[in-house]
Amino acid sequence: MSHVPTLAEARELLGRYNKEAFHLRHAEIVSGVMGWFAQQYDSENVEYWKAVGMLHDLDFEQWPEQHCVKCQELMRQAGIDESVIRACASHGYGIGDIASDIPPERQMEKILFAVDELTGLIGAAAIMRPSKSVADIEVSSVKKKFKDKKFAAGCSREVIAQGAEMLGWSLEELMEKTILAMRSLIGQMEI
Repeated sequence: MSHVPTLAEARELLGRYNKEAFHLRHAEIVSGVMGWFAQQYDSENVEYWKAVGMLHDLDFEQWPEQHCVKCQELMRQAGIDESVIRACASHGYGIGDIASDIPPERQMEKILFAVDELTGLIGAAAIMRPSKSVADIEVSSVKKKFKDKKFAAGCSREVIAQGAEMLGWSLEELMEKTILAMRSLIGQMEI
């Protein structure tokens, strides 16, 4: 029988396959950001959105060449609900060599698709600020870094733009909301 994991269960499962501080921190940030968006768009299911954010890169550390594929197997073995599995796998839709063939369809899936890469770009831009924080970063700063393809080159601008388009939001709107979501985590964790 499958189930939707609690955030604590998702964190525990993530820890079975991920040990690197970077990956664990990224999962916490994306989980927190997804929780913020859930408060805005699906307040009955905040824990669900956070669990999906926590698990989205479950397989990346050990199986990067099977990213978004291996996670499905791992989650099924753990008895995770198919809706969580689908949401996690859909965040890799059409991306390079890892290309998941599961398109983001629900709003939550589209938001995960869009913010996964964007949180990395915003985080990298924040580190460059004197405050080293998202507390005072502005959309204009993030947009400037977005245009500089050499800055945080691992963060796909195409995926971020495609995510905004899927959501029907401008790039600026997606950036603004994601900055606000990341700011909401200040005090809970180092951003």
